[in-house]
Amino acid sequence: MTQTRVRVRFAPSPTGPLHIGGVRTALYNYLFAKKHGGDFLLRIEDTDQNRYVPGAEEYIMESLKWCGIEWDEGVGKEGPHAPYRQSERKLLYRQYALQLIENGQAYYAFDTPEELEDMRKKLEAEKGNAQYDAHTRGNMRNSLTLPEEETKQLLDSGAHYVVRYKMPENEEVVMQDLIRGTVKVNSGLLDDKVLFKSDGMPTYHLANVVDDYLMEISHVIRGEEWLPSLPLHVMLYRSLGWTDSMPEFAHLPLLLKPDGNGKLSKRDGDRLGFPVFPLLWNDPKSGEISSGYRESGYFADAFVNMLAFLGWNPGTEQELFSMDELIKAFSLERVGKSGSKFDPAKATWFNHQYLLRKDNREVAQLFDILLKEKGIHQPIERVEKIVSLVKDRVNFVHEIWEQAFFFFTPPQSYDEKTVKKKWKEDSPVILENLVKELHSLEDFNVDGLEKALHDYMENHQVGAGKLMTSLRLALVGAGMGPDLKEIMAFLGKEEVIARIELAVKTIE
Repeated sequence: MTQTRVRVRFAPSPTGPLHIGGVRTALYNYLFAKKHGGDFLLRIEDTDQNRYVPGAEEYIMESLKWCGIEWDEGVGKEGPHAPYRQSERKLLYRQYALQLIENGQAYYAFDTPEELEDMRKKLEAEKGNAQYDAHTRGNMRNSLTLPEEETKQLLDSGAHYVVRYKMPENEEVVMQDLIRGTVKVNSGLLDDKVLFKSDGMPTYHLANVVDDYLMEISHVIRGEEWLPSLPLHVMLYRSLGWTDSMPEFAHLPLLLKPDGNGKLSKRDGDRLGFPVFPLLWNDPKSGEISSGYRESGYFADAFVNMLAFLGWNPGTEQELFSMDELIKAFSLERVGKSGSKFDPAKATWFNHQYLLRKDNREVAQLFDILLKEKGIHQPIERVEKIVSLVKDRVNFVHEIWEQAFFFFTPPQSYDEKTVKKKWKEDSPVILENLVKELHSLEDFNVDGLEKALHDYMENHQVGAGKLMTSLRLALVGAGMGPDLKEIMAFLGKEEVIARIELAVKTIE
């Protein structure tokens, strides 16, 4: 590699929503680039127009922006290597396909789908390797077996063709991977991959290598599923005379199902109840809606922190990292080779940790949006106070309501189990006597209430368990919630007395 500046790219295909495995690939590329003061590019690989899904490209970009993964150059941020959509670069690729043909390292193939199927069936019957390669190309309709004049006639007549790479018959391809070390493959095991089609569109392999070369990419960091393509890509660099400019490669481990058996898929998320996409996705073809981490209530920074640990570890006990801290700590040397099991519970844990660390005012503003949707309007200071009392009990902002509804509305009913277990025959009398004390209490704050409740229990010889459980039931409607004195101080004297009197009348 002759260039020194780090330049990496994330190159998704707009064929549907971005899987969290793809987001992790983008994140690792971004962290690596920023760690080394380099550039992170976004390229859209849309050569397969048959699989193109409207809205997918916008979804990809919105997902990256939500995660704070900003690209320096690429779609929407045109730079010196524009355009960054492969469909807008297609005129570039033909010249490189022709160059390979002229050098004898690629050839035209005119086989029909029926002829290819016949070849596969014949090889399978003979227990052979059913692929188009050095052993079978001599029996097929291509420019290696046809007379030159016939090849020319077919091309001139507009016959359908593909350009295939002419893989050497028996050569050891030696490759270096920054995560896996030395990888060796015999070329005799590889097929003659299609590089270019007569409709003018390249396949992934040719477009990928040409674009990485022209965009001066220094490191290709991608998923393990592309490891089988590495020998072809290395051979293409060599065949095009670009060996000195070939990037370094790193193939990331797979994201596995929670049980570790196989690659994480959307079906796993549907089955086990967690998202596998960063944002909600509404499929324009089927109308199916898939959940997203953003809409499920995850903070972007918690989501990113969780993703970073799926395949990488910092080598320390630290688990919570800001993006800047991830950039400083990240290295490919600490990315593992083996697949990483996705743990939905750990994802929730990360969100809980970030919720705890967020400023109460910030969380209150988010919760206030939900309150307004319920028609509840409270000063933000009061919402902030509620958040401070219950946020350690929840993992998501939307769960705060379940832990705090009683701050906004008196109990409409009383939990039957709690009533049966905690509401005793003398509970009404105990609470009625307490109301008398509360009427005369001047300091209706946490400190004043603590003293008043203590004095009441001492003077009336009532145990804390007996008083507090029935009092909590009266104020909350269930055996839940934060410190009772905090609840009482927040509700105020009139509301507390009204709720106790209602409970005494209502609970039998």
